[in-house]
Amino acid sequence: MEDDFMAQAADDVQTVEFIRNYLPQEVKAKFTDDDLFYFIDLLADYYVESGLLEQEPDDEGFVDIDTEAIAEAIAKRAHKEKYGDFDAADLLWVVQGELEYGEGAE
Repeated sequence: MEDDFMAQAADDVQTVEFIRNYLPQEVKAKFTDDDLFYFIDLLADYYVESGLLEQEPDDEGFVDIDTEAIAEAIAKRAHKEKYGDFDAADLLWVVQGELEYGEGAE
């Protein structure tokens, strides 16, 4: 179990580094690494709670993902949890970066 935890922590570090490099300069300055780790956790929760992980791919092997809705949900949850107020347009870059990282890891 400790090995799983360490592997997940290492992957989260790589994900944050990837997202940090993915973000445009003007957006990059708006998020700390701690923010990005927080958003990664929110994304994982969203994927599970929304049923996105159980969706069947279409005939071409794709799953329809509404990145704007995900960014809105993350912004709302961060506000609700009193973590901070973030612009969904900025969070859209984080969502897209995390998905791009996931695509490269497959």
